[in-house]
Amino acid sequence: MSPRGIQIEGEPSMPYIGHRSHHSIALAITLALVSTAFGEEAAPDLSGGYHGGGADCCFGELLPGSSERASLWWASSGWKISPTRKLPTSQGEAIRISAARNEAEAAQLVISPQSDLRGLSVTPGDLPGPSGALLPAHAVEVLRVRYVNVTEPTDPTGVVGLWPDPLPPIRDSLEAKGGENLPLWVRVTVPKGTPAGIYSGKLMLQAENWSAEVPLQVEVFGFELPDQMTCTTAFGFRPDLVYRYHGLTEEGDKRAVLAKYWENLSDHHISPYDPAPLDPFVVDWPKIEPTPEVRPEVLVPTIRWSAWDQAVTEAFERYHFRTLRLPMVGMGSGTFHSRQEPELLGYAEDTPQYQAAFTAYGRAVQEHLREKGWLDEVYVYWFDEPDPKDYEFVMNGFRKLKEAAPDIPRMLTEEVKGELVGGPNIWCPLSVSYDHSSAEERRKAGEKFWWYVCTAPPAPYCTLFIDHPATELRVWLWQTWQRKIDGILVWKLNYWHSEPAYPDKDHPQNPYEDPMGWMMGYDTPLGVRKKWGNGDGRFIYPPEAAADGKPGQPVLEGPVDSIRWEMLRDGIEDYEYLAILKRLLESKRDTLGAKAAEYEMLLAVPKEITGSMTEFTVDPAPIESRRVSVARAIEELGGGENPSEPRP
Repeated sequence: MSPRGIQIEGEPSMPYIGHRSHHSIALAITLALVSTAFGEEAAPDLSGGYHGGGADCCFGELLPGSSERASLWWASSGWKISPTRKLPTSQGEAIRISAARNEAEAAQLVISPQSDLRGLSVTPGDLPGPSGALLPAHAVEVLRVRYVNVTEPTDPTGVVGLWPDPLPPIRDSLEAKGGENLPLWVRVTVPKGTPAGIYSGKLMLQAENWSAEVPLQVEVFGFELPDQMTCTTAFGFRPDLVYRYHGLTEEGDKRAVLAKYWENLSDHHISPYDPAPLDPFVVDWPKIEPTPEVRPEVLVPTIRWSAWDQAVTEAFERYHFRTLRLPMVGMGSGTFHSRQEPELLGYAEDTPQYQAAFTAYGRAVQEHLREKGWLDEVYVYWFDEPDPKDYEFVMNGFRKLKEAAPDIPRMLTEEVKGELVGGPNIWCPLSVSYDHSSAEERRKAGEKFWWYVCTAPPAPYCTLFIDHPATELRVWLWQTWQRKIDGILVWKLNYWHSEPAYPDKDHPQNPYEDPMGWMMGYDTPLGVRKKWGNGDGRFIYPPEAAADGKPGQPVLEGPVDSIRWEMLRDGIEDYEYLAILKRLLESKRDTLGAKAAEYEMLLAVPKEITGSMTEFTVDPAPIESRRVSVARAIEELGGGENPSEPRP
């Protein structure tokens, strides 16, 4: 393959590494980028700004309630706080959180005791607000910030040490060790219909021979977020790992636990590829021997939709998922690495029997989706990251799909290439490969764009890694808005275990103890460990009782959140703020006069948040400040009177 140049907005052209797996190009991209981004010297250790304990950089505010026994302080959810982070020097009056109705937002309360605090509990109180309104105590959830031990950094940004990521619930009392920070995640979910205004209350802290009260202030904006977000999401999910780690064998237990996972995904505005893993539709074909004598016209399927329809209806109406990946039989499949040739009922694709059966299947699926009103929600994703050698194969598959079911959306994880134009109508390139000018041309043809991150690109781009700034995933959504990209995709969200890295079936990977996402597939031999990156493919954790994948009895709990999972949610909600403002501005522009230009400026992403794909803030303050400005504009435009629902 001849080297090619990639022009990244705001960056010099870099050599093309070669179109290999998104998981195998990470190291090559890192090596290519380090000299460009940092000159000839090694990449700097950025951890002091958001993680390291001995850095001069300081953030947060000291809180009332601090004493000689323990200092109390708070910080934005966008910081990663190490056990030895210095105390802040600024003084604050309360933990401050702001959110719209139907939105969740968090901050961190940090307890820094001089000596051990045992039997520690944290109890939220009610938060009285304006005109007798109340945010009830149950709207406030306090989670524990747990650390994972990074022994092998992902890339030059990461460092060895303890990194905060899992956010398990507090089951029993806590212990705060003397001389160390104990961060707690304080998450407020504002119910629909809550009046706008300031709500003030307290968190009550209690330990052996010690107690304190921490003021908590929540501002509720005068508008409401819709149940379904504007930004499309598509994330891979492995139910088999849930069943394995939770020790689930009975269907009832599987369904009960999956429902808790779907609730969690819904709370974070993430749609799984397949929301109906226990309820696939069933395709019945005529019972025939695959011989050339079979008349093609008899190869018409009967499809049993009932269970699938019910599960998908629940996915859209209860969980507010945006998309689902549609299985399409007979297409074949593959990646740059290998591929499976198309075949249906024992017939190769050049036979009239195959062509008749595939067309009948495609038409039946398309018309059922049309009847249900779901054509805009589904997509066919049948080939992953093709090499140029695969382009002819891919285009042949898309040609067949367009002929059989022209109204079913076709997605491909690849950047725009001339040889592929006319195939996909949803392009989903790796973020580093997105080219805005070519995307704009395809948008004129009515095509959409998603993009994705995985093990690539690594630093200095926005990534999904544990050993990176918390802001990166949130900034990624601002970059998504900035480039008019409709959605985001990640290959997996619960990749807890790698078979090659942990070949002993009785001892699966414990993601709390080993944060690395190790390679699997692509002919990786058992016993071989090749890193993809810390946290790659893993945004949620199994419950702590199921961490080692060997529970003594079924664990019927939902997943454990992570800081990165929360940052994704916040970024998607930031995107929604901008989408709401844009819709309000479009509907009221004629009445605004010169004021319209001021609102229009707020739809642009400032350089303080992200100036280019490799220039962005590690400090959450610019993001939070801009978010408040957008919220004020929505309030001024009457967003609270007529909340805008997202467009299809």
